This record gives sequence, C-alpha cells and structure tokens, in this order.
Amino acid sequence: MATKATVYKASVQVSDMDRHHYQGYDLTLALHPSETEERMMVRLAAFALLADEKEGDEQLSFTKGISTEDEPDLWQKNFSDEVLLWVELGQPDEKRLRKACGRGQQVVVVNYNDKSDIWWDQNKGKTSRFNNLRILQFPESQVIELSKLCARSMQLNVTVQDSEMWISSELGECRITPIWRGEQ
Repeated sequence: MATKATVYKASVQVSDMDRHHYQGYDLTLALHPSETEERMMVRLAAFALLADEKEGDEQLSFTKGISTEDEPDLWQKNFSDEVLLWVELGQPDEKRLRKACGRGQQVVVVNYNDKSDIWWDQNKGKTSRFNNLRILQFPESQVIELSKLCARSMQLNVTVQDSEMWISSELGECRITPIWRGEQ
C-alpha cells in the first residue's frame, strides 16, 4: 500500500516592502512521502517571496509537484491556462529547463542545498541562453533554520526588506538571504 501525503496548513502573512505587496494567505501543502520537511518549507518560502496581488485562479499556487513530471512545484496561470510563472525547486537537468522555459513566460529555479553550487558551476553557461529563466539560491544553513519552523499547523509572518526575508512563528524565527545567481 502506498504511503499518502501528509497535509500541512499554513497561515502566512506576507509584508514585502521591496515590492509593496502585503497580503495574507491560508495555504494547504501536501508533503509527498519522498519529500523532506526542509524542501516543503523552501516551497513555502518561495511562495511568500514570489506571490503577488493576483487572487483566485490567477494566484501563484502549489501543484502536485514532486509526484508529477508535467508540473513544477509552484505555478501561476492566467485565465487562458497559460503559465505566467513556473517555479522549480532543486537542480533540474537541461531537458527539464527547456521544458519549463518553453511552457512558462517566466521561470524561477530555486536552489537550496549544498549540491546547488556544483549544479550552478555545471549549468550557468546553459542557463544563459534562456531569456525567461532566473536562478534563486537559498543558503543551505538558512534553510535548515527555516525547517525548524515547520509544524502541521503553522502561522508564519514573512517580512521582505532590502532583499532579505525574515520568517517567524511561535516556534522561532529565521532569516533567509535569497541570492539571484548570475545577476548583478
């Protein structure tokens, strides 16, 4: 019998002073059996960093993700079902990058562990040919601190200012300094 996903609930208050985006989100996340809590929390942080003022069907949303090859971890679609933003976590291969850049108007790959520096060194030349691709790095030590905030029911406050994220809950707080690779 297959193991089912574990459901997590998160109430997230985002105050993004860099983009002037202030909104609350009540989110349901499924932790796939092969996914770590650390990776799930990276998905949640990426959501908080990239979400915008759109609502309803046009809002950034979680997909089936890790269990589905045809979908990213997060995406934002318009009413015509076009993918406005495709968000992929980890170190995708070139075939996956081509697919994402072909389907999404904008693509963001979020690196978050110690293997991502090796991946970046091997792929930065390949990624430069995609005009709609950006690579975001969350430092691994900060992701480990973020994972300590994980609970089945979470109330998170996320503040973004001067390109830094502060995330707090009743379990503590952490800081994430996202780095956009290849950008000055």
